Amino acid sequence: MHVLIVLAHPAADSLTHAVAAQVGEGARAAGHSVELADLAAEGFDPRYGQADHDAYRGRAPLPADVLAEQARIERADAVVLVYPVYWWSMPALLKGWIDRTFANGWAYATQDGRVTGRLQRLRVHLLGLGGADERTYLKHAYDVAMKTQIDHGIFDYCGACVAGSTFRFDTEERDATAHLAAAFELGRGVFVEGAHCAAA
Repeated sequence: MHVLIVLAHPAADSLTHAVAAQVGEGARAAGHSVELADLAAEGFDPRYGQADHDAYRGRAPLPADVLAEQARIERADAVVLVYPVYWWSMPALLKGWIDRTFANGWAYATQDGRVTGRLQRLRVHLLGLGGADERTYLKHAYDVAMKTQIDHGIFDYCGACVAGSTFRFDTEERDATAHLAAAFELGRGVFVEGAHCAAA
């Protein structure tokens, strides 16, 4: 099986990068192939521009960089998004990647007012790294809000199966051992967790 790990953080020495690397190591340890999409390092442009809008309206083909990202997803049996939580959501870079890549006609289709998700074969894992503690998330239901927006509003909408949606809290701590160990286990179990997902 093939796993695409998508991360969005500008600093190569960040915990986000270290966690993404451990997800990859875990997946490889389980015998899977891995591709890493480091959006910041690759210079992905997250801005939804006129070319994207023209494609949405059916007046032009999708931009080449969007087609390249879609091809990455099509090669994958599972996608793992690893990201720092910024203002109780994903970073703008990752949101822009979704805005542009999960395009009308590819990720979903609309006809006669009905929406059909087109990514049913895709298994998705979400791993958010939050600087705040778990108590803060629970007190204000930030975790629930994020899962409503991202898990349901994006991936369920497109027909993909969210096999796992996890947060790692207190990521500003010096010792990242527990976070890295959890990331490795996520990678190793990427096709085990989420029994509700149909086999790829």
